[in-house]
Amino acid sequence: MSLHADALATLRAWAGPSREQESLRRRFLTHLESTPDGMWRSSYPEHLTAGTIVLHHTGERVLLNLHRKAGRWFAFGGHAEDDDATLAGVALREAREESGIADLDLHPEPLQLDLHVVPFCDPRGGVSHLDVRYAALAKPGSRELVSEESLDVRWWPVDALPDLEPSMVDLIGRARTLLC
Repeated sequence: MSLHADALATLRAWAGPSREQESLRRRFLTHLESTPDGMWRSSYPEHLTAGTIVLHHTGERVLLNLHRKAGRWFAFGGHAEDDDATLAGVALREAREESGIADLDLHPEPLQLDLHVVPFCDPRGGVSHLDVRYAALAKPGSRELVSEESLDVRWWPVDALPDLEPSMVDLIGRARTLLC
C-alpha cells in the first residue's frame, strides 16, 4: 500500500470527535481523493503533514519544540519523505528526529486534524499544511535532544504551559485523556 493509500484509509476510518474535526476530515479526504501528490510538498497550495504530541509517561508533562522558523512552541511534525510507508510512520519519524527520543510509544490513530497556513514553508507563500496529529508516550528515562529544526526542546508541566495556539492545548488535553 502506498503512503497516499494509507493516508486515505486512515482518514476514512477515523471519526472526527467534533463537527469541526469531521469537517476537516472531509476536506483532507477530498484533497487526497483529487490530488495524487497530496502527501508531498509538490502539492501546492496544500499538502498533508503529520505530527506527534509527546507526553511524559506520567502524563504530567509534555515535550514541546520551539520551532526554529516559526519561533513558537509546537508539537513535533513535518513532511512525508520517500521512505515513509504510513501516515502514523511520518508522525513517529518526525517525533523521533525532532525530539531526539528513539523509543516512543505512538498511539496508532490520529487524535486531531489541523489546517494552518505556513508562510515560511514555501517561497511562493500561502502554503497550507493539512496536519494529521498523533500522540505518543515517552518511556521512563527518555532524554530529549535539540535538533537542527529547533531552537529548544523542553518538558513543560501541563499546568504551566507556554503560550500555545488553542489547537495545541486541545491536542494535549485529548492526548492526556486517551493515554493517561
